[in-house]
Amino acid sequence: MRFCWSTIGVNNMEKSLQFYQEIIGLTLNRRFKTVEGVEIAFLGAGETEVELIYNAANTQVNFGPDISLGFEVDSIDDKLAFLQEKGIAIHSGPFQPNPKIKFMFVTDPNGLKIQFVENL
Repeated sequence: MRFCWSTIGVNNMEKSLQFYQEIIGLTLNRRFKTVEGVEIAFLGAGETEVELIYNAANTQVNFGPDISLGFEVDSIDDKLAFLQEKGIAIHSGPFQPNPKIKFMFVTDPNGLKIQFVENL
C-alpha cells in the first residue's frame, strides 16, 4: 500500500491554486468538474499529491489548529525572503529545535497551516 494524496476542501479554487502553485511550488496535474458546483484539482510531483476540492454548496471549510501539511525546502532563509516578497504572513517561526532541522509555518488561503522544513 502507498499513500496517494491529501484532500483539502477550499473556499476559493483560484486563490488556492495560486497559493499551491506560486508559494508552495506544486505543479497542476489535472483539474476537472464532477457534479454541479464541485471542482477538483490535483497538484504535485512524485508519489504523493495534494487534492483541492471546491464545493459551491460548502464554501466555509474548517481546519483544526493541530493539522498541517509539511513541505521540504532547501533553505528556510531563502523561503522566508520569498514569502516576505510575496506578502505572505508568517504564522510562526522560524524555529530550530535542534541542529538538524529548521522550520516555520504559514497558512494557506483556507486557514490550513503549511510547514516549510529545512533538513540541515
